Amino acid sequence: MTDTPAKPVLDTVDHAAGTPERELPWSELGLKPDEYERIVEILGRRPTGAELAMYSVMWSEHCSYKSSKVHLRKFGELPQETPLGKTLAGIGENAGVIDIGQGYAVTFKVESHNHPSYVEPYQGAATGVGGIVRDILAMGARPVAVMDPLRFGPLDAEDTQRVLPGIVAGVGGYGNCLGLPNIGGEVVFDPTYLGNPLVNALCVGVLRHEDLHLAFASGVGNKVVLYGARTGGDGIGGVSVLASETFDADGPAKRPSVQVGDPFMEKLLIECTLELFAAKVVNGIQDLGGAGLSCATSELASAGDGGMHVELDTVPLRDSSLSPEEILMSESQERMMAVVEPQHLDAFMEICQKWDVEAVVVGEVTDGDRLVIDWHGETIVDVPPRTVAHDGPVYERPVERPQWQDALQGDAAEDLPRPASGDELLDHLRRVVASPDIADKSWVTDQYDRYVQGNTVTAQPDDAGVVRIDPETNLGVAVSTDCNGRFAKLDPYVGAQLALAESFRNISVAGALPLAVTDCLNFGSPEDSGVMWQFEQATHGLKDACAELGIPVTGGNVSFYNQTGETAILPTPVVGVLGVMDDVTRRVRHGFRAEGEHVLLLGTTEAELSGSTWAHVVHEHLGGLPPRVDLAAEQALGALMRDAIAAGIVTSAHDLSDGGLAVALVESAFRHDVGVTVALDDPFIDLFSESSARAIVTVAEADHDAFVQLAEQHGVELASIGRTGGSELVVEGQLTVPVAELKAAWRATLPDALGTILA
Repeated sequence: MTDTPAKPVLDTVDHAAGTPERELPWSELGLKPDEYERIVEILGRRPTGAELAMYSVMWSEHCSYKSSKVHLRKFGELPQETPLGKTLAGIGENAGVIDIGQGYAVTFKVESHNHPSYVEPYQGAATGVGGIVRDILAMGARPVAVMDPLRFGPLDAEDTQRVLPGIVAGVGGYGNCLGLPNIGGEVVFDPTYLGNPLVNALCVGVLRHEDLHLAFASGVGNKVVLYGARTGGDGIGGVSVLASETFDADGPAKRPSVQVGDPFMEKLLIECTLELFAAKVVNGIQDLGGAGLSCATSELASAGDGGMHVELDTVPLRDSSLSPEEILMSESQERMMAVVEPQHLDAFMEICQKWDVEAVVVGEVTDGDRLVIDWHGETIVDVPPRTVAHDGPVYERPVERPQWQDALQGDAAEDLPRPASGDELLDHLRRVVASPDIADKSWVTDQYDRYVQGNTVTAQPDDAGVVRIDPETNLGVAVSTDCNGRFAKLDPYVGAQLALAESFRNISVAGALPLAVTDCLNFGSPEDSGVMWQFEQATHGLKDACAELGIPVTGGNVSFYNQTGETAILPTPVVGVLGVMDDVTRRVRHGFRAEGEHVLLLGTTEAELSGSTWAHVVHEHLGGLPPRVDLAAEQALGALMRDAIAAGIVTSAHDLSDGGLAVALVESAFRHDVGVTVALDDPFIDLFSESSARAIVTVAEADHDAFVQLAEQHGVELASIGRTGGSELVVEGQLTVPVAELKAAWRATLPDALGTILA
């Protein structure tokens, strides 16, 4: 007869106080020795296992921003005013909220789900979309659109073939099931993203001013309600751990399970939550994303005016074997936490029942300043909530300019061999047009529903996504995300400003007034002083540029540890800009539509080739200094475009960025299969330079003089470079090529590498 194993002793607060010698796995949970010592100091005893679980996930790099806080504070110094009024909610909230006029506000934010998407591409990307949607929902807004800036390793790499189809399917599958149009984003390829793809997800939501809600727990006796999906074992450690470690050369150092998404549950959750807000039966709502219940309970309690008591064993589970620590760490999706006054509880529950959303009272707001969590009548957590949610470690990591930076900047692309003939120029053009970064992305975007809900005005491949907000007045918003990681590698200060400038320009070229910025700052390991120099420079550059442009940063995300072994990704500060349009029916798309229209080049072109698509594709070269930033010129260009579009004298418009004028011309020709003939002073530089603050527009003969006069008034340099028409791209004296031939090569790149969508 064998002895029955002794039942493990529950690690209660009393037990922890009486067993200071007990060893806990703080290192395995990602805590440093000094961090664990600080927890002991805060509590005056060793933590329980449940407390340790909470601190470990909330003090992770992903949740606490412990390496970036000192640099992000500079964004708080920016004025919070926009041309339409005060920012209604900014940094520190679930998402930024800005006034767009007519009583409407818009909330938008971009976040990363990089590491989970490498481990399990479909679910990692899908739950990235789900998480950002719930952030928007928690502000009281109806989500109306999503975007997805993506980065992958080389298109022909074996691991890219593994992760790209799954990530695209996850983004599309989740967003399509929610009925949210995907209106933009990017798909970029570079060797540094091999083994570390970037999956950034942005969501836009709409609300009336009076519907704004902030997340906090106040009012002693108010009930804490958990509603949505049940808690399972998926995502234990999830993004909070995965995004806080460096991947080794063979894969991630840690493989906790990735969250599993259920978009149909999320759709019910969206409608249920919006009805709860409309019924005015909630005081505050917090989504459960990274760090799950650990985050929701501690953040709600620390933002309120009291404490919180939670009965953890009342949490509905999908797996009854989960331990208290696992329940607190689980990042199961489609869950929200609400604070409800007792007199509204029945109405709250009735609405949840109507939408078939499970809801359970798990606790209440208490007097005092403690977060107390019980398990089967025993206290397993008793902490000051702010120490978990907001007062985590703050590191001033060493910052040092890399020794290789001078040599990199000294190796200018302007010195590379240039095409010596028209035939060579055409060869370079073909190679650029068919390169993965420039090639047609419809293999990706055709998997997304871009027009569901009927309010999408423009989407990919246009420069900015535009969504109608009010069908009666045609008020709308335009959104764009951008970043050239090569520019940021050459000079992270300037590179971040160029990312902002391109997004700002895309909004302006569509005819919108830029109002606010969100960012997703993707970098390598913060333990590398060179990476921290890149980060410090990028945030400083972004802050300075926003100050000059007069637009606030309303929120965003930092993603560190994006590297495989010693290889960090290109510094990738993705910048999203949102602008407002009084009448979306006046929006302008790119694409030549008619014969005989004037093609006008706006802005100044310099011999700026370093970091360019031409240097990257033709010479596999990265070196030199990125293009000069001229924010005053960006503002002047934007003002010109808005006035010209409002006057109805622009038939098409396209910003100049990746690939320069060459790519802007061919993409405009491809749109409606209309050719173009141009005469250029310096064909090579004019075609492939990537100088900023430039765009091309087409205008009808009758409107040419009016546009030229308007450009003079705004101080924008203008060159009339050609006319639309025919079926060929002609650069006089250099090359002639059928548009159809270039278009076939442009369209073939992704399908040739990835097969058909249905394969």
